[in-house]
Amino acid sequence: MTGAWTVRLVAVSELDYLEVIKRSAQDFGPLQAEAYAQTLATALDALRENGPMTIGVKAREEIGAGIFTLHAARSKRKASHFLVFRVLEEKTIEILRILHERMDLARHLSLDQ
Repeated sequence: MTGAWTVRLVAVSELDYLEVIKRSAQDFGPLQAEAYAQTLATALDALRENGPMTIGVKAREEIGAGIFTLHAARSKRKASHFLVFRVLEEKTIEILRILHERMDLARHLSLDQ
């Protein structure tokens, strides 16, 4: 079933998204930034389609109870970021952060968001 899950970004993850695209444009140019935005959108669409059953989702209890990650690399698209999220009731996924794979995820995540 397409669109079975609602996926929403919290304020800080929206800022993460904008910063990732801005950095990509600065470092690699506008075409690459557009391609990377599509890569992130593909990962978000996968969560909309399959929720926490999306291939590649990992429970991250070491970060916090009910926290999951999904690497943004999808469908042969390369990526360097994780979507950090939690599942809410009513088939809703809340994206808490979009963080580079080299970051200490727990350090950059506040569960009070």
